[in-house]
Amino acid sequence: MTMHRGFTFSSTKTEIRSALQSTRPSSVISMTDFSTISELSVRLRRREVSPVEITRDCLARIEKSNPALNAFITVMTESALADARQAEAEILRGNWRGPVHGVPVALKDLIDTAGVRTTAASALYKDRIPEQDAEVVRRLRQAGAVILGKNNLHEFAYGGSSLVSYFGDVHNPWDVARIAGGSSGGSAAAVVAWLAYAAIGTDTAGSIREPAALCGCVGLKPTYGRVSSRGVIPLSASLDHVGPLAASVEDAAITLQAIAGYDAGDITSADIPVADYASAMREGVKGLRVGVAREYFFDDLDAEVSSAVEHALRGLQSLGAEVREIKLGLNSGVNLNIPTDRTVQAAESYAYHAEHATRSPELYQPETLRRIRSGEKVTAAEYIQRRRELNEARRSIRAIFADVDVLVTPTMPMPAPSIADLKANPDALRPAELKLLRNTRPFNVWGLPAISVPCGFTQSGLPIGLQIAGSHWREDLVLRVAHAYEQATAWHKRRCGMRARV
Repeated sequence: MTMHRGFTFSSTKTEIRSALQSTRPSSVISMTDFSTISELSVRLRRREVSPVEITRDCLARIEKSNPALNAFITVMTESALADARQAEAEILRGNWRGPVHGVPVALKDLIDTAGVRTTAASALYKDRIPEQDAEVVRRLRQAGAVILGKNNLHEFAYGGSSLVSYFGDVHNPWDVARIAGGSSGGSAAAVVAWLAYAAIGTDTAGSIREPAALCGCVGLKPTYGRVSSRGVIPLSASLDHVGPLAASVEDAAITLQAIAGYDAGDITSADIPVADYASAMREGVKGLRVGVAREYFFDDLDAEVSSAVEHALRGLQSLGAEVREIKLGLNSGVNLNIPTDRTVQAAESYAYHAEHATRSPELYQPETLRRIRSGEKVTAAEYIQRRRELNEARRSIRAIFADVDVLVTPTMPMPAPSIADLKANPDALRPAELKLLRNTRPFNVWGLPAISVPCGFTQSGLPIGLQIAGSHWREDLVLRVAHAYEQATAWHKRRCGMRARV
C-alpha cells in the first residue's frame, strides 16, 4: 500500500509549520495574487510562478485559519509539497498536463485517499485508511493537481448543517457564528477562505449547492452518473453526485473537466461523451429560454433572498435571455410533481450502515444514528416502488426542456442560520436542514445538472445563491448561463473578512 503522509490539523500545527519553514522561499507568493484557477494556471504554465510556492501559501493559510473554520480534518502537508515539487519539475520540462496541473485542491473527507485516513467525520472511521484512491482522486492526480487534505463534513454526509461531526462544527467564513451548510461544509469554507483553489464535494440532496450558496462560492452538481462515485463513501447510491466547489464558474468548469467521464468500474457511471466545458460556456445567453417555476421553489422565501433572485432574473433578461414563467405540470403535459419523498435515501443509507449501527451504535453521533435508523423499517416492496418512481421522475422531467433550456430558482430559501440558534433546540435541527435543502433536493431525484452561483448579499453581509439547472448531460449549457450571469455581476469578486485577515 502506497502511503501519503497526512496530518490531523488539531494535533500537528508544529509539524506543519516545520515543514513549511524548512523550505520557505525568499519571495512569498500568495493566493491573493492569483485568486482563481484560470488565472493561476496561465502563470504556472508560463513558469512565472511555482506550484511549490502556491502550495506553501495554501498550507500557511490553513494553519492560520483552520482553528476558526474547522474546514479540514486532515492536512496532507508532506505529500502536498511532494506533489507540488513533482508538478513543478514536470512543467519545467514542458510536460504540462492541463489547467489543474500544480493547482492545490481539497477533498471532502468521505472520498478515499490511498494511505491517508478517510473518516466521513465519524468516530466509526476515525482510523480508516483506504488502500486505493477513489476514481475522482485518481483523475485529479492524473491531471497533476496537488491534494492539500481532507475537508470536514456532516457525519456520513447525512445532514445539511455540518454541525454533526466527530471533529466539531464547521464555521462560515463570512460569519463564524453561522453554519457553512452541509454536508460539504468544510469544502465550501476552504474555497471561500482561500485555503484551496477548489474542492471536491458530494451532493445527495443539495450538499454541494447548499454550502456554496451559504458561503458564497460556486457549487456544481453534475448529471447523475457524469462523475464516478467509486471510492466515495455512500449516503444513498441512487442520489449521490460528486462535483466541484470553486471560486468562479470557470474554475468549476475546469475542475469538472478533470474529473468527468465514464468509469467502467462504477455501475452508476454513464458512458456519455463529455463536452468541452470551458469553450461552451463563453457563448452567452442571448436567445436562451430561462424557465422560472415559482410554485414550490419560490414559497416562503426570505425577503432579501427574494429580492436578490428577482434582480438576477432581470439581469439574465438584460443579457438577452428569454425569461418565462412556467408551471412544471402544465407546460410539459406530463405530471411533474415536485419529488419530496425520502424513502429511497433512508433505505439505502440504512442498508450501508445496518451492520455497524447494530454492532457499534456508540461510534455514531446520536443524531446521525437516529437518521440512519429511520430507514430500518422500509420494506423491500416499498423501496422497489419508490425506486421505480424515481426512475419515472428522471424520465418525465425531460419533457420540461422542450419549452425551456434551463430552470432558475433560489438555491436556498434563506441565508445561513446561526449555529447557536440551531443548537438551542436540537429537535429543530433536522426540520431546519430540510427547509434549507428544499430547493436543491428535487434536482437530485431528477438527476439533472445544477449549479449555485452568488447573486447577492443580505444587509448583514451573508451570501445569497442562484440555482441554474439544465437537462441531463447539459452541464455545458448550465455553465454557459452561470458564466454569463457571473461575468455581468461582481458578486463573485467580493472578499469576506476571513480572506482579508489571512
